[in-house]
Amino acid sequence: MKIAFIGTGVMGTDIINNFLKNGEDVTVYNRTKAHAQGVLDHGAKWADSAAKATLGNDFVFTMVGFPKDVEENYFGEEGIFSTVKPGQTLIDMTTSTPTLAEKIAAEGKRKGVGVLDAPVSGGDVGARDGKLTTMVGGDKNAF
Repeated sequence: MKIAFIGTGVMGTDIINNFLKNGEDVTVYNRTKAHAQGVLDHGAKWADSAAKATLGNDFVFTMVGFPKDVEENYFGEEGIFSTVKPGQTLIDMTTSTPTLAEKIAAEGKRKGVGVLDAPVSGGDVGARDGKLTTMVGGDKNAF
């Protein structure tokens, strides 16, 4: 499985490290490369933008700070939707807004990709220990 993960904050870093521990191929993007250094040191690959991280990966996860960050990472000039291809699955784990989740789902449908809205509960300890609870909404086939 090839994974892109956008957002290497406290939660994202631990999720990425768990993917890496399980042998997954992970490419990351974060606004500040220095904040991604911990996962890069554990074997993640770096991409210079969300668009570049999306290229060639089966699953694209996002876990960023605020709804405006989600929107920029999906719809911005260097965003996910500028390079996404049919068959990929996009999974937003950010606690965001229902209207933005619907906007992402509509664009995903237009582009022929699966989209899941998947916020989590369990905090940084749950992320570190691989014990997050994920609440998933979206198309059943994408799930």
